[in-house]
Amino acid sequence: MTENEKRKKRVCFTGHRPEKLNDSEETIKKELRAEILNSINEGFNVFISGMARGVDIWAAEIIIELKNKGYDLKLICAIPYDGFESKWSKEWQIRYNNIICNSDLIRYISPKYSFECFQIRNEWMVNHSAKVIAVFNGEKGGTYNTIKYATKENLRIKIIE
Repeated sequence: MTENEKRKKRVCFTGHRPEKLNDSEETIKKELRAEILNSINEGFNVFISGMARGVDIWAAEIIIELKNKGYDLKLICAIPYDGFESKWSKEWQIRYNNIICNSDLIRYISPKYSFECFQIRNEWMVNHSAKVIAVFNGEKGGTYNTIKYATKENLRIKIIE
């Protein structure tokens, strides 16, 4: 299978950190789950998480939950750099490490932290996907930039507001 053929089966996620969202984790996860199931019904089976706190972690947890229920899915963790999670709270680090242990592929996008490593990670995810599921509140930032780049690259975009 060529890289372009693989890309046609892939979805990546983008979204805000919890403190920037107006809805609860439970509400957002319910909407994410519905959109992930829609994507599966459309033939997508590989999902890419950027592994940030909030939407990325929640989406990855849903993919693992569905895999455990028998869905034939793959999870790719696109991590900006090694040690990305080191300054997070213990709870978020536990969630992060559980995802890492249950993922199918771990890709460190940049060798170390840099100002642009998050944008490089976001572009890598878009470049390896055919669809983006975004949880977006309208604010400028990484999620906005990812949606803008995905639009330029002609990806399908599903926005959860």
